[in-house]
Amino acid sequence: MIKHIVLFKLKSEIPTDEKLIIMKAFKSAIESLPPKISIIRNIEVGLNINASETWDIALYSEFDSLEDLKTYATHPDHVAAASIISDVKENRSCVDYEF
Repeated sequence: MIKHIVLFKLKSEIPTDEKLIIMKAFKSAIESLPPKISIIRNIEVGLNINASETWDIALYSEFDSLEDLKTYATHPDHVAAASIISDVKENRSCVDYEF
């Protein structure tokens, strides 16, 4: 099994209320993917409530294999969901590991 953990930082110049709308839309889109992408074993998106921390969004997901993760990453529904933050994303950090 593969755990896929991604952290996102949105651009600081985005007003807080607009940032929250974008973050909620991203969360909704990502968490709606399992019925569309059957290889997702588990997925959740957390929105940071601690403004003093660096990262705005945490994505946690599980897959049977690294190949399944790669399939998910290029799936059109995932690409569409990811596009919600593509123009407002300042930074991204990712770790994929076996468990």
